[in-house]
Amino acid sequence: MASPRALLAHLYRTAVERAMPQRQLAAHLPAPPRGRTVVVGAGKAAGAMAHALEAAWPADAPLSGCVVTRYGHTPPRPPGVPARLQIVEAAHPVPDEAGLQAAQRLLASVQGLGPDDLVIALISGGGSALLALPVEGLALTALQALTRALLASGASIGEMNTVRKHLSRIQGGRLALAAAPAPVWTLAISDVPGDDPAVIASGPTVPDASTAADALAVLDRYGIALPDAVRADLAAGRCETPKPDHPRWAACTTRLIATPHDALQAAAREAERLGVRAYVLGDAIEGESREVARVHAGLARYARQGRGPFQAPCVLLSGGETTVTVGTPPQADGAPARGGRAAEFALGLALALDGLADVWALAADTDGIDGTEDNAGAFVTPDTLARARALGVSARAHLDRHDSYGFFAALGDLFVTGPTHTNVNDFRAVLLGPVGGRP
Repeated sequence: MASPRALLAHLYRTAVERAMPQRQLAAHLPAPPRGRTVVVGAGKAAGAMAHALEAAWPADAPLSGCVVTRYGHTPPRPPGVPARLQIVEAAHPVPDEAGLQAAQRLLASVQGLGPDDLVIALISGGGSALLALPVEGLALTALQALTRALLASGASIGEMNTVRKHLSRIQGGRLALAAAPAPVWTLAISDVPGDDPAVIASGPTVPDASTAADALAVLDRYGIALPDAVRADLAAGRCETPKPDHPRWAACTTRLIATPHDALQAAAREAERLGVRAYVLGDAIEGESREVARVHAGLARYARQGRGPFQAPCVLLSGGETTVTVGTPPQADGAPARGGRAAEFALGLALALDGLADVWALAADTDGIDGTEDNAGAFVTPDTLARARALGVSARAHLDRHDSYGFFAALGDLFVTGPTHTNVNDFRAVLLGPVGGRP
């Protein structure tokens, strides 16, 4: 059997492969229309989705359009696939001018279409930041400050996107309204707990059941300010999104081509094939990363005692989207917060396990980038804390200042993949031994 670390990395790659657009997209495409086909899209997987669509769309059928993805997330063009769509890049998670220009371009591209035309929307996680087109009265700089405040607040992805939808001229279903009367065919890769299309990339082409009052409640809950005029517009309902009963949705179709559940099930099947029992704890787990880690550690400890439903050797798999509440002002010692929710989960797990024998783990983001650093996540081994102490590295101090990246970099335990060109959110695997091979 492979070493624990190699096995965990293999299960991650298996999960990611299940969510790759080139494997899933073609089966969900509609027939070409009588008129034009205009493609729009946004997200960390948008470039790969565009390539998959170009490869699958009939060569004699018109196809044009543009998608926006994160800087550095455009995959190499597949051999023999001609370029028919443009891929542009913009900033994530805080929007920039390139994202604003891309959003303006996408919105303009769907206007003036007729009922014989077709809009195909390629949507994946990350699109909320990449389609930055704020409502009147909200400057890009103000939207950037609002985004930073939301990211630091510990708000869930659903809460953040409720705010974003009501402060955008393209999200929350507005892109689909602009495309009328052309039908809209949305292909989405889910990165959100519950797989709600209205939350994925803030749902630019689907109905929105949340309200402007809900958005205000989120802002008030976390003490986040808005310009007075924009706040007044929210309070008066002038920023309301199109609701599920709007007649526009009769001409719109949405298909989920990959989900966190699909990815975790693929990893579970592969583990079982390799002779390791697999238990999927859930694909929609939310909460503070370090607290979710404590729960996982408790389950692992219980199983290592030979109690409960999990029989070792086994692997516990979970997904969803945890959060890291960095808080403001910055850390008292001035040290930067480095690392995302996956590495913070791993650091919290190492502390909670406290050297428990025969337990290894990998926590990683399936898009290949955990937060703003260059790693996908990090490994935990039975001797993580012992090795850190030998190096004079304090796990507790690093967790307190949210520097999980620095901790695992010192140990050589960062998990680096580069952008994967898909995104089905968190992947967590806790392996309970004994397992053969070196750590």
